[in-house]
Amino acid sequence: MKSVKMPTSDSYREFLIECLKDPEHAAGFIEAILEEKDPEPELLRNALRKVAEAYLKSNKLSDSAKQCHEKLDKILTESRCTEIYTFIELLDELGFRVAIAPKHPQS
Repeated sequence: MKSVKMPTSDSYREFLIECLKDPEHAAGFIEAILEEKDPEPELLRNALRKVAEAYLKSNKLSDSAKQCHEKLDKILTESRCTEIYTFIELLDELGFRVAIAPKHPQS
């Protein structure tokens, strides 16, 4: 991940959205949320929402991705992310972890 200095004139939210336009940064952001030992369900939903917003602003979010995000957000709201965090917990107990990476690494 690149070393980035946070600008003082922009809000943190604007800075974060700008950073999340980079697929590697976005992947690390989501992965960090999934690795939390005491996860807060709203954090995962919020992280996915911010990545979707960043991709929307950089014209990288297709209509099908928007629809998928809306569907997943509804599911995560209803389940409070139980299924995802149970899956992560099981993988951890089995000695595995989930890794999030860009589908097409940047060169």
